[in-house]
Amino acid sequence: MKCSDVFRRLLQGFSLVCILLAFSTQGAALSGPSLEQRVAKLEAASAVSAPANGVNPGDNAWVMASAALVLMMTAPGLILFYGGLVRRKNVLGTMMHSMALMAIVSVLWMVYGYSMAFGEGNAYCGSLTQYFMLKGVGAAPNPDYAPTVPHQSFMLFQMMFAIITPALISGAIAERMRFKAYVLFMVLWVTFIYFPLCHMVWGKGGMFNWALGGRYPVLDFAGGTVVHVSSGVSALVCAVVLGRRVGFPGEPMPPHNVVLSLIGTGLLWVGWFGFNAGSAVNAGALATSAFAATHFSAAAAALGWAGTEWLLKGKPSVLGVASGMVAGLATITPASGFVTIPAAFAIGLTGGIVCYLAVTKLKSMFGYDDSLDVFGVHGVGSTTGLILLGLCANASVNGAIGNTFHSGGSVVSLAGSGLQLANQARGVIFTMALAGAGTFIILKFVDAIVGLRVSPEEEHSGLDLTQHGESAYND
Repeated sequence: MKCSDVFRRLLQGFSLVCILLAFSTQGAALSGPSLEQRVAKLEAASAVSAPANGVNPGDNAWVMASAALVLMMTAPGLILFYGGLVRRKNVLGTMMHSMALMAIVSVLWMVYGYSMAFGEGNAYCGSLTQYFMLKGVGAAPNPDYAPTVPHQSFMLFQMMFAIITPALISGAIAERMRFKAYVLFMVLWVTFIYFPLCHMVWGKGGMFNWALGGRYPVLDFAGGTVVHVSSGVSALVCAVVLGRRVGFPGEPMPPHNVVLSLIGTGLLWVGWFGFNAGSAVNAGALATSAFAATHFSAAAAALGWAGTEWLLKGKPSVLGVASGMVAGLATITPASGFVTIPAAFAIGLTGGIVCYLAVTKLKSMFGYDDSLDVFGVHGVGSTTGLILLGLCANASVNGAIGNTFHSGGSVVSLAGSGLQLANQARGVIFTMALAGAGTFIILKFVDAIVGLRVSPEEEHSGLDLTQHGESAYND
């Protein structure tokens, strides 16, 4: 057969196949859905994926991710940070302090804590019944607090703050407090100090809530008063009431594993982005600004602490850099959503230096045994941030502070000024008084009921064995 005949037959076969495919396609089109049906199907799919009840999926995803980051700050962040700083015989006991609170505070938050903090009550406390057992906290947003995310998401985010705040205090009482006393103390502390203070600063109608009807406008974006000043001052009171550890300050008590603490520091820094930027409760520009302020403040404080230590002691320590990072994070927390990046850097740098002096000079001057320097880092750091915020708050970063607060029928700007500095100082003083006096009363009550401190023999053996019957290391 000639090549031309072969080519001709192939061409004829190809033409036949094309004709058959054309008929097949036409038949499928005739038997398939019409154009109108396909358009209707697309519209139905679009309706299903549209946000319900005003919920923005992007905002909700960010708030949920931030809640997870804040929980990570407690476990494993704070667990490793504190666990590495104590002696090896007290590692598990120290870690247990944070672990236990993750369960205890979660239950209290569900039963009545969220209602006390964010229910509608008076200027000092929310309602015990409005959100009892989280009644009414569901998929629909609460427009007062977070109009674009489910109320339940906001509740979960705030719960993580309630968990880590009392956990911070545990650093001051490490290595010498009975576990049963610790549990009772923390239940009472979150109930009578944290929940009411949370309402006063962030709850609707709270005394210091400048955005939702408060009388005294205290700027606190992510917990300077609520979290750090309250826990720092309470930690100081705990350290004084409990007394020094056996052998302190004459006996060396170095950290048993600085590596663990460094890992914890890194986790705290990462988790703090959820802590501060998540407090915008949306995924917009304010969250980005708070994120950036948080990062540059931590970097500046690390340099401030290390530089001061290098100048005064001749060597910058690794633990000093880590402590400076945490100090910078605590210092910028109240200011993170209100200041520019240069201001955040200056606040962090100041916080690093001030906190170093508090931990070394102030502690030595008064001789109190704040085991892991909670007051020096968190209390002093956030107080510094709150005061500097009064001078540095910028309406270009957060426009709400320029036009939201009303007094005497007029709009009052809360941007940096002497007036706002006075407002910030009022909030700090009130928080210190409430936390200090409340903690003292609670400690005396707990001591009368179960006793606060382990015996000298138990302290010598270590809390791991005497309080929990376990040992972190078997060698």
